[in-house]
Amino acid sequence: MKSAIVTGASRGIGRAIALRLGALGMQVVVCARDRELLEGVAGEIGAADVVALDLRLPESPPLVVDAAVKAFGGVDILVNCAGATKRGDFEALTEADWMDGYALKMFGAVRLTRAAWPYLKARSGSLVNIAGSGGRTPGAEFTIGGSVNAALLSFTKAMADVGLRDGVQVNAINPGPVRTARLETRLAKLAAERNVDAAAALQIFLAEEKIARVGEPEDIAAMVAFIVSAPGRLLHGSLIDMDGGLTKTM
Repeated sequence: MKSAIVTGASRGIGRAIALRLGALGMQVVVCARDRELLEGVAGEIGAADVVALDLRLPESPPLVVDAAVKAFGGVDILVNCAGATKRGDFEALTEADWMDGYALKMFGAVRLTRAAWPYLKARSGSLVNIAGSGGRTPGAEFTIGGSVNAALLSFTKAMADVGLRDGVQVNAINPGPVRTARLETRLAKLAAERNVDAAAALQIFLAEEKIARVGEPEDIAAMVAFIVSAPGRLLHGSLIDMDGGLTKTM
């Protein structure tokens, strides 16, 4: 039975990924800061272990890997999904905002990858980084997130070369707008600004973002499940855009 670590697993995309891998019969270590929410996810999975800690702290990532090895004997899959960065006008974003944006999504992923790598190598495992479309299509309101995502994509490409040497599959997914609590907040703000209902706000959002539709967390989870499956092993060093057509560049 394969074992997986999924960070950011208490809600949104990370939660959907953890549930999907669990439904495929995998043992899953779910990691985030909110233990109560993680306990709920673990209860739905069954074969799961909860690790509630702050991945921004340098000492935390090795503890997650240690928990996975202790509970399940090793690590076959690592999904780095933790990290939400602050949006806003560049001049209003503080030093603390920037440091926090990188501390979790970038450095948390790097440290966890470093801690898990020997175990992924031993089992010819898979690393999947959940980055974001802002890393390829930056925007004025997303200077932190776009920069962090771009760094994570570069890290993915570099680790894919290491993975060729060590037998570890490495890929990244770039979600566009996905129906999470964060997006719902943006849509509610848009509805209030335009004085329209939720359905109309969604249509305005789709038109202005120039996308086919808003994604669901389960969409991203399905892609992760395919990547780590036997047919998905051909994917290596791929930066997969799942954004409804938001990314226009070649």
